[in-house]
Amino acid sequence: MIRRQPFDDDDDNPDRWLVSYADFITLLFAFFVVMYAISSVNLSKYNALTNAMGSAFTGNNPQSIQIKKLEVKPQPEKTIIKPLPLSYLYQEKSKRERENMARMGVDISNKLSPLIQEGKVQVMQNNRGVRIDINDSVLFTAGSADISGAAIALLNEIGTILNTNQRLIQVEGHTDNTPIHNQLFFSNWELSAVRATTVVRLLNQAGITETRLSAIGYGDTQPLSSSDTEFGRAKNRRVSILILYETNSPVDDNLEIRPQLSVEQTGSPVALDRAIPATTAPKAPILQAPLPAPSAQ
Repeated sequence: MIRRQPFDDDDDNPDRWLVSYADFITLLFAFFVVMYAISSVNLSKYNALTNAMGSAFTGNNPQSIQIKKLEVKPQPEKTIIKPLPLSYLYQEKSKRERENMARMGVDISNKLSPLIQEGKVQVMQNNRGVRIDINDSVLFTAGSADISGAAIALLNEIGTILNTNQRLIQVEGHTDNTPIHNQLFFSNWELSAVRATTVVRLLNQAGITETRLSAIGYGDTQPLSSSDTEFGRAKNRRVSILILYETNSPVDDNLEIRPQLSVEQTGSPVALDRAIPATTAPKAPILQAPLPAPSAQ
């Protein structure tokens, strides 16, 4: 008797899982496509779509339907570092500039120490910059704008120091209140202006570029002292060389810069930033160079 073989009625395909897997991948792809489409919204197309859908569902004119438009507000950029206020940065820049200008004033004062001791030159620092006041007897003869030989060497020394930076320089001519009227100068205005331009020309010859220089004649309108005495009138007759700040200084002062003691004179170094007038300590002590000892006969 022949044994019947068992009938296998399991006709399932072993690869049916591929169909479910393909459906899952398709749905996943569609999901990411939708997410990408939502993330990048075109406002004009979005508004047109909302108007069209509103018209289709209500049967009204799209222009009569008021649908709130999508507005995307820009998000402020977050930063961890808090920026410094501009006023603080401006004050720090002005403070550093004043200190640098004061050091330059000390160099000029040391260079002109003999004339400062004689009272013919004065170096000042104010809210506009560093000012060098030179008595007219050092530069010119009385009542004229003819430069003296000693003045050329003096202006060359000043020009050498001023060439170390590129700040603007304003030369001002001043006279006393004694009237003048001759063939060369109609009034003190002309005399002060010609003296200022003469100094400007010599500074230009000393190597300072023309674009940095300017000249102004004030006549007797800005005196330093009373013109009632001969001493006061002599002090008012001057030429001022003003080295200007790059930025306007908020500190309104008028400090004199005296010559500083050097290492050779004292045997020990003197810190200039403590000896010169500064913005934080305008009343700091000023060291004055001693007068040269008289030579033995």
